[in-house]
Amino acid sequence: MLKYAYFPGCAMDTTGTTYRLSIEYVCSKIGMELLEIPDWNCCGATSAHSKGKWLGLALPARNIALSEQHLPGLDICVPCASCYSRMKIATNAIRGSKETKEKLSYMTESPLEGKAEVVTLMEVLCGEEGLKAVKKAIIRPLDGLKAACYYGCLTSRPQKETGAENIENPDKMDRLIALTGIETVMWDYKTECCGASHQVDAPDASRVLIERILRNAKSNGARAVVTACPLCNLNLDMREEEINKSGETAFDLPVYQFTQLLAVAMGASAKDIGLHKHFYPAFDRIDEVFRKAAVQK
Repeated sequence: MLKYAYFPGCAMDTTGTTYRLSIEYVCSKIGMELLEIPDWNCCGATSAHSKGKWLGLALPARNIALSEQHLPGLDICVPCASCYSRMKIATNAIRGSKETKEKLSYMTESPLEGKAEVVTLMEVLCGEEGLKAVKKAIIRPLDGLKAACYYGCLTSRPQKETGAENIENPDKMDRLIALTGIETVMWDYKTECCGASHQVDAPDASRVLIERILRNAKSNGARAVVTACPLCNLNLDMREEEINKSGETAFDLPVYQFTQLLAVAMGASAKDIGLHKHFYPAFDRIDEVFRKAAVQK
């Protein structure tokens, strides 16, 4: 059975609501149990680790300690790329040095072992059991849609922390999304930075990053972009119309969380997973796919 300690992160009840809804839907369909870590706190992304080494480690370390205390024996599933990065770095630090482990245990007022693995939701679903469960739950294929899978920076980098096999051309999301019948395109910007929080404090420089991502996805035949991070999703989804207007472009690329597309293929309605909440219209492209399938029948 797929059963994990769950660290949702701060965005899931705010800007990442659609991600949360679709995660819950997919888990309900595949029988995956996510047990939320009691009394979890912010992992420190993206500011705490810039204020000094120990604060940046202590915040995620406390979550790890709580998981060990309340959900012993379970690995920790983290859907947000930034949260995953901080939790993974903290786990590696705990494992890597007795002195670090002791100091973090003192700071968090909790004994720390660091035995649990920290994994992304995508990793879980791309495991043998996860793929089998997802494939079995698909009842409404999305054949005919071409999409660019956008991984962003932190699910694979830095490689010494994540242990990722391929930091330039990852393919886990591509293989997972392909189960829905979607054709994923080959493109050049799947791991380029979207600007992260600099989309707020340095918009002129950061908008260029999103424009390049969207342009490359479209030029390689994509009709949608798929993400695995609430911040990446927000940046691309919220800024696309603005970029279209300012640059006289017309990318017309709805931006989905990978779990949203899995959920739709498993039977979810638009409201089940928040498709109506997107900044750039997301429902129309899905509806188009289903209407074409109906005509072909």
